[in-house]
Amino acid sequence: MTALDSEPLWRPRPEAAQASQMAQFFAYAAAQHAGTPAPGAPYADWHRWSVEQAETFWSSLWDWAGVRGKREGGLRSAELSYAAHLLRRQDDAPAIIARDERGRRRELSWRQLNREVSRVAEGLRAAGVERGDRVVGFLPNIPEAVIAALAANAIGAVWSSCSPDFGAQGVLDRFGQIEPTVLFAADGYTYAGKSIDCLERVRQIVAAIPSLRHLVLVPFLGDAIDDATLAGCAAGGAGSLDISRFASFGPGDAPETPRFAVLPFDHPLFVMYSSGTTGLPKCMVHGQGGTLLQHVKEHRLHCDLRPDDRMFYFTTCGWMMWNWLLSALASQVTIVLYDGAPMPAANDDACWDLVAEERVTHFGTSAKYLALSQKQGHAPARTHDLSALRMILSTGSPLAEHSYDFVYRDVKADVHLASISGGTDIISCFALGNPLLPVYRGQLQCFGLGMAVDVWDDAGQPLRGVAGELVCTKPFPSMPVGFWNDPDGEKYHAAYFAHFPGIWRHGDWAEITPQGGLIIHGRSDATLNPGGVRIGTAEIYREVEQLPEVVESVVIGQEITTDGDKDVRIVLFVRLREGLTLDDALRDRIKKAIRARTSPHHVPKVILQVADIPRTISNKISEIAVREVVHGRPVKNTEALANPAALGLYRDLPELRL
Repeated sequence: MTALDSEPLWRPRPEAAQASQMAQFFAYAAAQHAGTPAPGAPYADWHRWSVEQAETFWSSLWDWAGVRGKREGGLRSAELSYAAHLLRRQDDAPAIIARDERGRRRELSWRQLNREVSRVAEGLRAAGVERGDRVVGFLPNIPEAVIAALAANAIGAVWSSCSPDFGAQGVLDRFGQIEPTVLFAADGYTYAGKSIDCLERVRQIVAAIPSLRHLVLVPFLGDAIDDATLAGCAAGGAGSLDISRFASFGPGDAPETPRFAVLPFDHPLFVMYSSGTTGLPKCMVHGQGGTLLQHVKEHRLHCDLRPDDRMFYFTTCGWMMWNWLLSALASQVTIVLYDGAPMPAANDDACWDLVAEERVTHFGTSAKYLALSQKQGHAPARTHDLSALRMILSTGSPLAEHSYDFVYRDVKADVHLASISGGTDIISCFALGNPLLPVYRGQLQCFGLGMAVDVWDDAGQPLRGVAGELVCTKPFPSMPVGFWNDPDGEKYHAAYFAHFPGIWRHGDWAEITPQGGLIIHGRSDATLNPGGVRIGTAEIYREVEQLPEVVESVVIGQEITTDGDKDVRIVLFVRLREGLTLDDALRDRIKKAIRARTSPHHVPKVILQVADIPRTISNKISEIAVREVVHGRPVKNTEALANPAALGLYRDLPELRL
């Protein structure tokens, strides 16, 4: 059991709680339906109602939020357009503000955004893109990514994106599975003061995906794409490939407002990807209706987002928080995009500067960023005007207790701090903030409305005050509608429902607190999480074991504490060809291979040579067994190992002592 504070760090002002959209929705639901709690009843009562009367809850949310669409029966029979709901507003107020670490700033009004989405949607239609085709982006976090994603849904196509820090193979492992017809790609990006050219990777991607019929290039490093660049990229295409500049893709006389295809509730909106722990990343297909309803609930009720608020989430197009940020347009707010390092050398206050200068009301970031900001000695409460800031959201990894103290001491004393947790699997949250409830150090405030969240032991019994498996016991709208190339649903079932039959097991190790909050202790599987970046081990194996010197390898995350901050460092063990010894030159080659084809986050901090690697009887490498030995913990079920004596090779290694 975790030691808990009994006094909250923050409480909502009574008048603010009463005026919140969550309170307004509860009053609306109580007026519309018999059997609801009273409007002023405790949140726990309303949460119970939202789970037990799920159809009534979600239908009420649809009506209250004014979702545009046809809904004559249940939700699953509804028809709508995700993009149309996001683009209801058509005035000259800013819809998007985009900045980058080079200091450049762009602004698009709602009217301009509608016009651009219309143009690109017409361009996709002219390119022969049909309903259900996949349109993908290999892009920085820039307005063109938002425009392309909304244009894809406007015509009934499916959007998927990767950030440009992925190596070519990482992109192909994802896009290659879904056979896209159109690729939007940038010429490069900037990070930590360096300009990184992406065109060679674009050529590799285009050459390796024969389904691609059209490439649309976006200038980011330069001001324009020249003819030679266009020709060079087109030459790499497999078969016939049309290529365009983004600025001229689609007719100049497109309608001011897009033509929106009205689509079924479960029509695919996004394809998202798992971390690739056990092989190629799983392709999770999320439907437009469930995504929209879930995000509207989270934004308007749990975050109290209101028209003309400004939401900034530090993210890339390869993380689900980008999709979550995109959906904030449905609440008629301005979304603020930033591309670059969160703390570039030229100005490690860049994010706080942006929050202050753009009058951001909702700032989303990672637990790692807040910890690093504290280490850097930042005190934005004394150096920046944060008077507009009402809420800070943190995800990516558990938010440490001292980071709560940092926010309330050095950032803003009256801000609503919400640690949130969910995942790409549900494109949303299981637990998050609440404008009606206090904030306790180290705790996520509550379970999301409509989410039947619980914590179970291995026998499937509920736990309180101790950690166990995070589960969801009833269906919810933002469950994936399926996995790509999984016609019988076998992969989908195995991913979530095999551990507890019929029950969603999320893979988080969590604890429900006496206050009704949640503490996330980390992943319950072997996924790596250095600096809050979720990484699949298979993505590392594929690169390491291509080296001729390496026979096989095993990678784990070692838990470390630096200056009071908990983190994970990647440790790689390699078994080399007989007679070879691991030296600094080979270590460097391994690191370079991983960095070149995945991302810098994948690069191990420690690489060690071993003579044997533990395997299960079914010949699978046992990462969990290695991890437990390294941490000095007992290994469960050694009988399942074909070579349990190998575990002794990982015990008490001097190179891993902290």
